[in-house]
Amino acid sequence: MKFGVTQAFDCSYLPDREEQLLVCMEPSETLNDNYSSLIQAGFRRSGDQLYRPHCKQCKACESIRVLVEQFTLSKSQKRILNKNKAIKIRIVQEQRDDHYALYERYINQAHSDGSMYPPSYEQYRNFIHCHWQSPLFIEGRIDGELVGVAVTDQIASGLSALYTFFDPSLTKQSLGTYFILQQIQICQNLGLPYLYLGYQIDECAKMKYKKNFYPHQRLRNNEWTLTLK
Repeated sequence: MKFGVTQAFDCSYLPDREEQLLVCMEPSETLNDNYSSLIQAGFRRSGDQLYRPHCKQCKACESIRVLVEQFTLSKSQKRILNKNKAIKIRIVQEQRDDHYALYERYINQAHSDGSMYPPSYEQYRNFIHCHWQSPLFIEGRIDGELVGVAVTDQIASGLSALYTFFDPSLTKQSLGTYFILQQIQICQNLGLPYLYLGYQIDECAKMKYKKNFYPHQRLRNNEWTLTLK
């Protein structure tokens, strides 16, 4: 397969460092067939593009995946499920009209200091949608009102969580964790072995929630290493 390396640019997660990306340059019509293998090799999707970190002097980004069959709920995760019992989950295969409005509110109010601010519909489309892979939209609604969406890709070895956004007024409901738990449940229902959560960066406070799902594996030196707890 053909790959390219980007120029170095300011890291989005660790402000004192630069990052480079290894980008898959294969024709789009072949990417769907290779997507699962590339995810297992530490790649991620953003729009039509597949990439993984390729930094010369930093190995902070580690792909992380939950072992679905062995996963056990912690006490705090059980509490999160309990306090969100009013949410009704539905999986849809197409974006709905109210998805972008919620995304825009979420970025404006919760991530105005991030690289995705200010949000625009074009940016949202370019990030979420893909010509060769149709994502799943896991909706959470309370009395019919949309409160959260987890966008995820189904691949041969599991689900690959792309992004979650939710009503910023419900921050205390821990909806980020809640939607990961929903994706684990969907994997279990479908008999899929892994939920891929993207990159874990231990030095980045915003990433810490990802390592609270046990057991999980991290990709280190191209090998998946088990963490029981």
